[in-house]
Amino acid sequence: MTSGALLCGDFIDRVLGASPGQAVASVAEPIKIGILDPLSSPYKTSSIHDVHGANVAVDLFNKRGGVLGRPVVILEGDDASNPETAIKVATKFVRDDHVDVLMGTFNADCALVVSELAKKENTLFMVTGSLLPELTGAACNSHTFVFMPNASMMAQAVVPHLVKAYGTRWYMLTTSSVDGKAMAQAMVTAGQAHGVEFVGETLVPFGATDFTAAFTAAKDKHPTLVVLNLYGWDLVHALKAYSNLEFAKEKIGVGGMIAGEQIGRPLGYADNAGIWGLIWDPKVNTEGSKQFIRAVVDKYNHTPTSRCYLGYAAMTQILEAIQRAGTTDAATLIKVLEGREFDGLKEGRSYFQASNHQHVQDVLVGEAYGKELGLGHYKILATVSGDSLAAPVDAGVCQL
Repeated sequence: MTSGALLCGDFIDRVLGASPGQAVASVAEPIKIGILDPLSSPYKTSSIHDVHGANVAVDLFNKRGGVLGRPVVILEGDDASNPETAIKVATKFVRDDHVDVLMGTFNADCALVVSELAKKENTLFMVTGSLLPELTGAACNSHTFVFMPNASMMAQAVVPHLVKAYGTRWYMLTTSSVDGKAMAQAMVTAGQAHGVEFVGETLVPFGATDFTAAFTAAKDKHPTLVVLNLYGWDLVHALKAYSNLEFAKEKIGVGGMIAGEQIGRPLGYADNAGIWGLIWDPKVNTEGSKQFIRAVVDKYNHTPTSRCYLGYAAMTQILEAIQRAGTTDAATLIKVLEGREFDGLKEGRSYFQASNHQHVQDVLVGEAYGKELGLGHYKILATVSGDSLAAPVDAGVCQL
C-alpha cells in the first residue's frame, strides 16, 4: 500500500475533528485499487508518474470523506513489463488482497493478459498506459476500459503535422515489442493516407541504450524524417543519439506518435527535438486541468506530466463511478461508465464509447523546443478532437 492510502495524521485529524459520520467513514472497510505498473523496466520513470497522479486523486477523495463513506487505498505492484509477472501480480491482487478494481499497465502484452484475468475474475480493469488498438478492438472485453488514446488515434493526430514539417520520405526505428509494432502499423496506415513513402525500418530491442547503428542505417536511406516508434527510456536514449549525431544539421527531422514531459525532462531542453503526439500538457487551460496541476504541485512539488494526468484522471473516473453506482460491483460499474461523458481535463469532450470502452478524448500535437518555454518542453501546434479520431460506433470489430 502506498501513501495514496490515508496518512496517519489525516486519519487522526478526521477522527478527532470531523463529524461522527466522517469518523465512521475513516475506519470503514477500505475500497482497494490495485495498480500494476512497470516500476523496474525502461518505462519506470513514466510509471512512477502514473502512480503519483493516482495518489493525488485518492488523497482528494479521502479528504472529502472517502467514497461511499469508506477510505480508498492503493495497492501497488510491479509488472516489470513482463506478462507472466503481470498475471501473477494481478492474480494476487484479486484473489488474496481482494481489490475492488484493477488499474494500470503500460506494455500491451501485460494489458492483454490482465484484461483476460479481469473478465474471468469479474473485476473492472482500467488500462492507463497501453495504446494497443486491439484492447478496444478484436481483443476487447466487457470488463476492460482503456483511458489512453490508442495508437490509431495518436497517429491520425500527429501524421499531418509531421508531413507538413518534414516531407514524406520516412524511415522508422521501432522497438521489437507488441507496443512498437502497434505504433509502427498505425503510423504506416496514417502515413500512407498522406502520401508518405516508407524507405526502411530498423527493429531495436526493448530496453536499448545505443542507437548509433540504427540511426546510421536510417541515414543511408536519405529520409526527410526518422520516426521513433519508441517510448520511455528507449525514446530518451534515441533522442540523445539523434542530437549527438547532429541529424538536424543534415535536414533530417525526428518525431513520432507519443512524447511528453516525462520524456522532455530526462532529456533536457538541449536534446529534445521533433514533433509528437501528446496525451496532455500542462499548458491545457481548463479549470479542471489547473486544479489538477495545483494538487500535484502541492503534493510532489513538481508540475505534472501526461502520465501523471493518466493516473489522476483514470483514478478519478473509477472513484466517481463507484460513488454514482453506490457499489463496487463490477457489472454495475461497467454500466455506469459506458457512454459516460466527464471532465477529461481537456478542451473537448471526454467519454467512454459504450460499444468498445475506449476513452474518446482530445489528442494534442506538440513541437519540442531546445529552450525553456514556460510550462513544459513543447509548443502546442494543435488540439485534435477525439470525436474526429475515434473508431465509428458501427465498426463491429469489438464484441463485448
